[in-house]
Amino acid sequence: MQIDRILSGFVLAGVLAAATPPGPPMKQFLNPEGVPKPTGWTQVVSSRPGRMIFVSGQGGASTDGRLPEDFASQARNTFENIRRCLTAAGAKFEDIVKINYYLTDLANTAELRRVRADYVNQSAPPASTLVQAGLVGKGMLLEVEAIAMVRE
Repeated sequence: MQIDRILSGFVLAGVLAAATPPGPPMKQFLNPEGVPKPTGWTQVVSSRPGRMIFVSGQGGASTDGRLPEDFASQARNTFENIRRCLTAAGAKFEDIVKINYYLTDLANTAELRRVRADYVNQSAPPASTLVQAGLVGKGMLLEVEAIAMVRE
């Protein structure tokens, strides 16, 4: 009889453990009170332990190495290059917690946002920075780097 109670206790403990949620989400996207509400990015992204993936700055060259002259094509190529990098590391756009945009001309910001909306999670966008910069590659109009976080 005592053994039955002990075994029942172990079974009940196992059922309760399986039904317990694993804890807070891996990533939290926060826009604290008193900080201006952002449009298209999040002020703070907090993450629990996991595997971090750092994607070096990607430019707008296509898979054949050619660099289109127009910003929209370079932007699409850039995000596709980021997708390939994330996929190689076992991640996707939803896993990005920080993304930095470097543009040679800030007049292209609206077009960047249009293209970005097809790739980056707009309901919980990553923390981000947009900078006007001179880029090293001849003809490059933008460069984008990202940090992603995935579960181990």
